[in-house]
Amino acid sequence: MLHIVLIEPEIPQNTGNIARLCVATGTRLHLVGPLGFSIDEKAVRRSGMDYWERLDLRTWESFADIERAHPGGRFFFLSSKVQRAYWNQSFQEGDFLVFGRETKGLPASLLNSHQDTSLTIPMTEGTRSINLATSTGIVLYEALRQLNLAGTPRR
Repeated sequence: MLHIVLIEPEIPQNTGNIARLCVATGTRLHLVGPLGFSIDEKAVRRSGMDYWERLDLRTWESFADIERAHPGGRFFFLSSKVQRAYWNQSFQEGDFLVFGRETKGLPASLLNSHQDTSLTIPMTEGTRSINLATSTGIVLYEALRQLNLAGTPRR
């Protein structure tokens, strides 16, 4: 199993879309507060469609809490502020893919303390960022591809 970690997400529709992605891929979703919305909001559930009840969801007060609960976990921090491309990382089952807030990304303190495991999605010059749900899907499916866990294609 892979893990998606959203630190202080702000837009309920993004979290709902990511929840649906997690259900479709058998990935656990971790939400680290404070959240910019209630997970009971209709917007989150509408974006997550009827998959919300099938979601493997964990909530955390802080990132330190999730790190303490998974002391041997491999955490990868996705940011537009670093240089190493995500496709240069060899992913393993059990890895945590960590994404920050839509408006600010991950805190500089996390990126500074995890430089060796910080990754980016390369973009053209002058592009600030890619939508959080899109970014999550890009990196998650690369990890699944490497692990050959993407499931059986449908016709």
